[in-house]
Amino acid sequence: MLQSFWKEILESLNGDGSGEKPVLHSFIKQLKPIEIKDDRLLLGCANAGLRFYLEKRLAEVEEIVNKSAKKKLKISLTIIVPKTKKEPPPLLSFEPSIEDFIIKAGLSRRYNFDNFAVSTTNQVAYAAAQAVVDNLGSAYNPLFLYGGVGVGKTHLAQAVGRKILENNNKKKVCFSPGDLFTNELIESIREKSTMSFRKKYRKLDLLIIDDVQFIAGKQAVQEEFFHTFNSVITFGGQIILTSDRPPTEIKNLEDRLRSRFSGGLTIDIQPPDFELRSAILLIKAREKNIDLDIEAAKIIAERIGDSRALEGTLLSIYAKIIGKQEKITPETANSFFSSEIEKKVKKISPNDVVRAVCSFYNIRQSKIKSDTRESQVVLPRQLIMYILRFHLNLKLDQVAYFLKRKDHTTVIHANDKISRMLAKDPGFKQGVDSIVSSLGLST
Repeated sequence: MLQSFWKEILESLNGDGSGEKPVLHSFIKQLKPIEIKDDRLLLGCANAGLRFYLEKRLAEVEEIVNKSAKKKLKISLTIIVPKTKKEPPPLLSFEPSIEDFIIKAGLSRRYNFDNFAVSTTNQVAYAAAQAVVDNLGSAYNPLFLYGGVGVGKTHLAQAVGRKILENNNKKKVCFSPGDLFTNELIESIREKSTMSFRKKYRKLDLLIIDDVQFIAGKQAVQEEFFHTFNSVITFGGQIILTSDRPPTEIKNLEDRLRSRFSGGLTIDIQPPDFELRSAILLIKAREKNIDLDIEAAKIIAERIGDSRALEGTLLSIYAKIIGKQEKITPETANSFFSSEIEKKVKKISPNDVVRAVCSFYNIRQSKIKSDTRESQVVLPRQLIMYILRFHLNLKLDQVAYFLKRKDHTTVIHANDKISRMLAKDPGFKQGVDSIVSSLGLST
């Protein structure tokens, strides 16, 4: 009865041509029916590799089988143990790929050391991450990486996880965002399955918690993470934590956790400088098979301070040249920004910018073009350079000439400094947005 039922299922798979999912269909055909009871169907796998592959796609298997059976069945998989040693080996000898292990660990396939650009703003963090790979559980434990949005914290932490699995796929690695850890714990409490939760997290070779600040203020979560932290360390495992601020500045974090977070190596990753932004663009272009001139990359990097906006800008420029030319050139980049600026600017003069900034900071306009290096004048002057360059589209030498600076390198330094401050200081950004808005420009 069971064998004839399964034979009909397999014949129906042959009948539909297996056009949509041929690989999955071929693997289903290698299963053996073991038992059917009520709405449950137990199928046997020839080896652990086949079971590993299909369990991750169990919903798809059920959909295919149920469609053929014309009834709703809940499928379970087991490994068939050969009755004698003389039985021939299975036709399929499936071995999980490194990508399978990476996905199982919760890691993204996008992040690795090869596509992580290094400069002075992140080289210490990069070196520490490499040391962790070479000395898992003993070097910098925990490794605490913090910084603003888009500085590469998650990328670097996940690159460590990937490298560990590439070196030894038997290692137990788990990447979990702080909010996911919280939700999983709440769900395990609700489902009375906390033992399963603890089994997943407490005996790992590498535990990565991203945005760990999200566990602060939640008593039960902090209690569980405290014990998880201690357990991983006790068993010789490594912990990597990322956050938008250092442990000392995470509000509502228990002192015992703050102490443990600070017990390893804490590194501040700064917003990417001009050189790093240029490198990021070239890496992104290579990944997406976009031909990007290095000088064009510099133009984009000079104008875009937010590292997460770099990829979007690159794709926007590329979208404008598809079908017209193959390479993003300096002319292409300049043309893109000129057209964007023209959409925003409403006959704003450089002097209008000087007046707006000086009014905001309550300083005399005459001091802006003077040689004074007074602290209360230097920052407004640099901000004016930034607005003239990025919102009014003046060239570097034009900005330098207008403000009576010696050369354009002063303007480059000012633009880089203001870009970093905007990325790192929300209060400063709010003030700049207010000035820009008062001029009738888009923020």
